[in-house]
Amino acid sequence: MTTEEVLQFAKENGAKMVDLKFVDLPGTWQHFSISMRELREETFIEGVPFDGSSIRGFQTIHESDMLVIPDPTTAIMDPFTRVPTLSLVCSIAHPGPLGPKKPYSRDPRYIACKAEEHLRSSGIADTSYFGPEAEFYIFDNVRYNSTDNLHYAEIDSDEAHWNSSHNGIPNLGHRMRVKQGYFPVAPNDTLQDIRSEMALLLEELGVPVEAQHHEVGAAGQSEIDIRFNTVVKTADNLMLYKYITKNVARRHSKTVTFMPKPVFGDNGSGMHTHQSLWKDGEPLFYDCHGYAHLSRIARYYIGGLLIHTPALLAIAAPTTNSYKRLVPGYEAPVNLVFSKGNRSAAVRIPLTENPKAKRIEFRPPDPTANPYLLFAALLMAGLDGIRREIDPSEHGYGPVDRDLYHLSPAEQREIRSVPGSLDESLEALENDHAFLLEDDVFTTDALEDFVELRRAQADEVRLHPVPIEFALYYDA
Repeated sequence: MTTEEVLQFAKENGAKMVDLKFVDLPGTWQHFSISMRELREETFIEGVPFDGSSIRGFQTIHESDMLVIPDPTTAIMDPFTRVPTLSLVCSIAHPGPLGPKKPYSRDPRYIACKAEEHLRSSGIADTSYFGPEAEFYIFDNVRYNSTDNLHYAEIDSDEAHWNSSHNGIPNLGHRMRVKQGYFPVAPNDTLQDIRSEMALLLEELGVPVEAQHHEVGAAGQSEIDIRFNTVVKTADNLMLYKYITKNVARRHSKTVTFMPKPVFGDNGSGMHTHQSLWKDGEPLFYDCHGYAHLSRIARYYIGGLLIHTPALLAIAAPTTNSYKRLVPGYEAPVNLVFSKGNRSAAVRIPLTENPKAKRIEFRPPDPTANPYLLFAALLMAGLDGIRREIDPSEHGYGPVDRDLYHLSPAEQREIRSVPGSLDESLEALENDHAFLLEDDVFTTDALEDFVELRRAQADEVRLHPVPIEFALYYDA
């Protein structure tokens, strides 16, 4: 929509408030609202002021005046507010004289915009498509606390096996067995209607949905697959995806989490990310004579991803909890190789004969990643691989067309693995980030703030005792 169309859209829908949403550096939507009368055509140019010092990863208090600049193409009516509310996704800018504002270097959405512009200026391609598969858990209850003398977390799902002997209300059985949530029908799958409600609401708000289903995790793990799109548009859609799933669940007195590993002993939640490059309307990743029908450009793109994976994981798996999912020896995408149709490899090549569907799937990311930073970083790594002609086979990254989870110990030692902790990934990013700085897509200040924020979280986790330590060491 244009600015004029947004104002007309708001009028037709009786909007009384305007909600201005933007993303902080870790990747969480923030918002504030203004009266509908305050929204004018000039607002989309001049912006609306806010305090940047109160947002994670943004400004210090002595230079905190910032602006949100609404993007008219993101206009929707918020489906969860009782008061009719127009919702707009915004970018961040520095205030200044009337006219074009200076974009903010640490605004994740701006970084994603620069990545798309960098792709176009590279001459390699003019369009990149990203398709994330974000998994999440739907729980019936969650309780947690961590204070000086109290540390616990308790989750519950009526579907889970641990409720098979639940007393109180009548117990009707049909609980999910561990790691067997893919794809039993009702009555085992109790979440079909909730997922459908989420999917249909996404469709209503302009986000095409390809499928929805129960995932492997027995305690309510779910997935809704949205259609691929360009970097910024897909990141916008994924932020809306999280907003929709969390709030629809709340309508049903349930709760959604995108934590990578909320349940011990069952599957974690990942966000496998499909990627492809196009130029002049033609796909660049297909070659009928190549391995898995991959073009040379596609192989170089994969080479860039795999050689930079340790650094990318700081952005793709940015929490300490991420590395409770990425554990060698379990069904996690920790093996740094590429392979056709092989879900035990870090890079899977989906099997398809359709040139337009030829893509690569990077499997280590999880949905705690900031999607704007993630898609931008993956694109920059892939383009670096193409420029440097990094053939993954020449660097020991496969292809390996075997079940990597059942290799002998000697064979396993020959295959490199992802970092084992957030600290390792952050250190890798500090040592390998020049590819992100190309064309000022990422800036040093944005990366430094990101690392500082995530390292502080890692330090906080490291300092806190956890319940399992009492079980292991209390009687030492």
